[in-house]
Amino acid sequence: MTTPGSAILGVGAYRPARVVGNEEICGRIDSSDEWIRRRSGIVSRRIAGAGETVLAMAAEASRKALAQAGTDPQGVDMVLLASMSFTEQSPPGAPRIAELIGANAAAGLDVNAACSGFCYALALADGMVCAGQARRIVVVGSERMSDIVDPTDRGSAFLFGDGAGAVVVGRADTPGIGPVSWGSAGGQHALISHDHAWGEKPERPYLRLAGPEVFRWATTIVPEVSRRALDAAGIDVGALGAFIPHQANLRIVEAAARSLGLPPTTVVARDVVHSGNTSAASIPLAMEDLMSRGAVARGDRALLVGFGAGLTYAAQVVTLP
Repeated sequence: MTTPGSAILGVGAYRPARVVGNEEICGRIDSSDEWIRRRSGIVSRRIAGAGETVLAMAAEASRKALAQAGTDPQGVDMVLLASMSFTEQSPPGAPRIAELIGANAAAGLDVNAACSGFCYALALADGMVCAGQARRIVVVGSERMSDIVDPTDRGSAFLFGDGAGAVVVGRADTPGIGPVSWGSAGGQHALISHDHAWGEKPERPYLRLAGPEVFRWATTIVPEVSRRALDAAGIDVGALGAFIPHQANLRIVEAAARSLGLPPTTVVARDVVHSGNTSAASIPLAMEDLMSRGAVARGDRALLVGFGAGLTYAAQVVTLP
């Protein structure tokens, strides 16, 4: 099963039906639409309803990715679920997603690297395919951030949304996933963390973040790890068709694009404007958005960058299917 490389063969997405504009959130956090747009660039986000669970959304996005890739679910060897909002510690969600999509014998593994989770899982999939341990792997990021964010928290309630994005990774004669550049800063873990552990108090734990500190960290680490990924792939920014960073905040996206000196020909993903921050789902959702709108071309090279709680970060250059 040795192979010269792996590539993304198909992309799929699931966006909840309910669209929530800033006006609906403003009353709960004593804010305004203008303040939210200026601080984050977000205009609206999708919020999951009954039945739109982390697993259900992941399965639907995975089915679409499999269809685009022309892959029979029975040919899937593994499912990797990246999620920070799947609140069941055990059993893991990935084996149940495999069952839902008809990949009944596939291995399943959950990955929690927060907003970097998709890039981490994509690197794992690339490594397993290149090592001959699998032929086809579904990598899916799925989040119901509305379950873990305090709806009255003025510092975070407006940022997050729900959804799922998936890709199929498979063997390729021409490698389409570049070497990953990744790392962590565990000493700063408190910048993005739950306010207490599950079961520690009667009330539900909520995700909290130190906004200004996270902004300063992200605008430093994203260009740094991006340049490392470009060097590892052996290309410069001029060769990029797209820049698809984690959709945390439009200000961070724009600052990173300026720092990297991207040429006008490079399409910058700005899915955060209408999807909000969907953590591990944001990169595949943004990728699918660009592809479905025809904003990028088949075979374009895209720089993916994840960063978030942990603090974790990861980047790799991929070829779009």
